[in-house]
Amino acid sequence: MHGFTDVDRQSDPDSWVGVLDRLADEPFYQAYQHRVRELLHLAPGRRYVEVGAGTGASAVHLRDEHDADVVTVDRAVTMAAAMQARGLTRCAVADAHRLPFLDDSFDGAWSDRTVQHLADPHAAIGELVRVVRPGGRIVLADPDYDTQVLDIADQDLARRVLRFRADVLLRNGTLAHQHAGILATLGLADITVEPRTLLVRDPAAADNVLGLRSWAATAAQRGVLEPAEARAFEDRFDEAVEAGRFTYAVTFFLTAATVT
Repeated sequence: MHGFTDVDRQSDPDSWVGVLDRLADEPFYQAYQHRVRELLHLAPGRRYVEVGAGTGASAVHLRDEHDADVVTVDRAVTMAAAMQARGLTRCAVADAHRLPFLDDSFDGAWSDRTVQHLADPHAAIGELVRVVRPGGRIVLADPDYDTQVLDIADQDLARRVLRFRADVLLRNGTLAHQHAGILATLGLADITVEPRTLLVRDPAAADNVLGLRSWAATAAQRGVLEPAEARAFEDRFDEAVEAGRFTYAVTFFLTAATVT
């Protein structure tokens, strides 16, 4: 099971609303999401769609700051309810691989931290392109977990846990640096890529928002690590925190292009 793609099946689906709200409050996320909206080349009165909109925090900003018409899509009924509670009434519960819109329906489309979870990212990105008019903009934002680093004493163990995060916990955890190539194969123009690195020195943020300390225990539950290795990871994590050396980083790629 890949968390954000099966929210409604979780034992406590509403907890995911809280997770996304905590992320939305973080300055790093606010800054790159603002840049995503800039890359859409927004204009008042035009129509935009966010696919994988979650709680709709970014869509609300787009609507209120730019006087634009915004439609949101998420496959989770839980997220649709959260968006409607925040005044986003044009929310479709739908699959990103089969968007319920006609061709050329929007002036722009964006997807933030969604492609990493999808079963067929090429098809889903193709759907974004399909529903955007020629001259409109597509923006994709995702972390690329091939870029992860973590400073704890046992670097071999750290790499193994980070690889588990990249290769097992996420369907497409290392795809973000290839988004530009996918858009190029779809015939888009004016393709740009901007890196934004999330650097975390506060272990509470890393654990409470990212859940990083729990990754090793999850790996042990999946049979990727031995239980003793998972406990060792947690010990090294805690030692790094106590010594003031804790550092975690991962780079996000913001990829934008124009539909031709």
